[in-house]
Amino acid sequence: MFSGIVEATARVKALRHEGDNILFFLECPFVDELTIDQSVSHNGVCLTVMELPGDGSYAVTAVQETLDRSNLGSLEVGSLVNLERSMRVNGRLDGHIVQGHVDTTAVCLSVDELDGSWRYRFIYRVPRDLARRGYITVDKGSVTVNGVSLTVCNPTEQVAQDDDSLIEGSFEVAIIPYTHEHTNFKEILPGTRVNIEFDIIGKYLAAMSRINEL
Repeated sequence: MFSGIVEATARVKALRHEGDNILFFLECPFVDELTIDQSVSHNGVCLTVMELPGDGSYAVTAVQETLDRSNLGSLEVGSLVNLERSMRVNGRLDGHIVQGHVDTTAVCLSVDELDGSWRYRFIYRVPRDLARRGYITVDKGSVTVNGVSLTVCNPTEQVAQDDDSLIEGSFEVAIIPYTHEHTNFKEILPGTRVNIEFDIIGKYLAAMSRINEL
């Protein structure tokens, strides 16, 4: 489990394709503290440390399912990735409960530089059934974008015009200078695809509501 508070960023050093999977080699400030089988969030995706070559890098594997549901498949050598190690039991929950299970991806619609902050707007699509199960954003609720715990502003939902089986949602987040500098938000532009994890509490509440209707 994670909190959505990015601990560091890493640059992709190398890629190695193994069948349908991709082995990513990354360099980060805490590589000497990592151990084999340790869980680390990469742009919000929980991956397991597989190799420690001893050259200042470590390796994780992303299987095809992960590549299909996230933006990890678009990473290249030099790409900047948000990292967070799993929470300590005795630590503070500074963000919100994040599982490291990306639900879908969203596309950045706009980036507006304000007086001392930035406002980003994202758009996503989910099947109607998933929307009913809590895979949506709510005003002042929590959402994880590329592993960053953020507060939702001005969310919208509507039936997709080109496919009535899908719900099209959008939302805004405000990014302070510290987050902008210390995460890969500084490299997100209109058209950039990001990973989204909806709030697990909202999913449970939606599930209980459906059960109560049975």
